[in-house]
Amino acid sequence: MRHTTPISRTTRLARAASIATLVVAAGLAGTGTALAQGPAAPTADQKVDGVMVVAGNSCSWTNGSTSAAAPSALTVDRTTINTPGGNLACGGGIAASLNNNPAFTFDDAAGTARTDLIDITGRQSFISCRYKATNIVWDRDGTSRKYVNRAFTATKASGSFLCPGSVTTPAGDASMLFR
Repeated sequence: MRHTTPISRTTRLARAASIATLVVAAGLAGTGTALAQGPAAPTADQKVDGVMVVAGNSCSWTNGSTSAAAPSALTVDRTTINTPGGNLACGGGIAASLNNNPAFTFDDAAGTARTDLIDITGRQSFISCRYKATNIVWDRDGTSRKYVNRAFTATKASGSFLCPGSVTTPAGDASMLFR
């Protein structure tokens, strides 16, 4: 018989907090190359790619569909991000899913974007945590369509008692690229 060392409650809570932070930040994070601007620029694909690293774990997806090309107001189609229709995947034994189709508005003069609501669920082993964050502000990176988050806090909507009541994502811990 194999002996396993029990995991302390403190360790479980720390893992739950890491899961929650990863899930909220991964909901709409992305990286990539700059999109050309101006009249000679190619037509936008109406896609968004994403990647996020938190506590040594990474979540990413490619080719999430959007309802329009940035900087027009748009929504992100969660079915093209979540599996099986999308390819959202995380390391570290974490599974994440986007529960809503987030809406984005852009202010090109100010170089910002806003997200109305991000509703995310994350799971690891038997722990499931659902969080919602509202009115997230993103700053544009130069003239590209890459945006980097300002700090935001997501509130627990449901889940295990091991899930923290809220999680804060520091500024710069998430980014997204519309293409």
